[in-house]
Amino acid sequence: MEKIKHSHAAVRDVKLHVAEIGEGPKVVVFLHGFPEIWYTWRHQMIGVADAGYRAIAFDFRGYGLSDQPLDPEKGSFVDLVEDVVALLDALGIAKAFLVGKDFGALPAYLVAAVKPERVCGVITLGIPFMLPGPSALPSHLFPKGFYILRWQEPGRAEADFGRLDVKTVIRNIYILFSRSELPVAGDDQEIMDLVDESTPLPPWFSEEDLAAYASLYEKSGFRFALQVPYRSMEREYAIVDPKVSAPALLIMGEKDYVLKFPGMEDYIRTGQVKHFVPNLDITFMPEGSHFVHEQLPEQVNSLMVDFLNKQNI
Repeated sequence: MEKIKHSHAAVRDVKLHVAEIGEGPKVVVFLHGFPEIWYTWRHQMIGVADAGYRAIAFDFRGYGLSDQPLDPEKGSFVDLVEDVVALLDALGIAKAFLVGKDFGALPAYLVAAVKPERVCGVITLGIPFMLPGPSALPSHLFPKGFYILRWQEPGRAEADFGRLDVKTVIRNIYILFSRSELPVAGDDQEIMDLVDESTPLPPWFSEEDLAAYASLYEKSGFRFALQVPYRSMEREYAIVDPKVSAPALLIMGEKDYVLKFPGMEDYIRTGQVKHFVPNLDITFMPEGSHFVHEQLPEQVNSLMVDFLNKQNI
């Protein structure tokens, strides 16, 4: 960890916090999800760097040590896509592999669709190819207490999170998202009420890890994180019949609650996702949770490095 270097890169209207390890022309850029941050990739950065790649993980705008945009409530996935391309430009990188976890999968695939010349390959964890827009998560198919629907309501998550310190919010979400069932609150509950304070952290997530996450979210807060992904998820992304021609790998934990999203498991297992990503390999990890890369880092690193090494770049 101490070999990971930190800097800031001026990208469009913000400066992004960038963590980096490894050298050479073969570059892997990691895109985090929520409630994650660059630190979520600590195991994978070292793994791919040891295999001869330059590993870069950054905090999205509005997250962690990156700048807040001037008008966070106008943020959308378009910003994240444009930021990835602009970051490659700022770092002088012509082409890279993109690795996305959770909502980070969306900009990974979208960059590959709109700027195919910049992408060597795509790896995503926990989320297959999805387009932002009303059909991404059709709200009528989900229980009304579903966490995404709750967090899309202006002010509701702010009030819920505001009852607790930042570290407890991150702790609760990590525990919730590590389970195999959908996080759904009852009519008389908020999402934070779904975790009892006596519930231990997952065994693969230490108090030191929690403290690292908390220190970064204490800096940024949750304002932009609630906007992107949750409150901008239904905004259309202007692209018609997108195709990702780059080689791709999807890693899913069999115990990832995302598989319980209506239609999600069929979309993946029947190969419908390959309409958008024809050159996609899919690997299921039987014991894997939503945080499979932190839970089973050696296995995930092996899958990633095998995929990266197979590509001719």
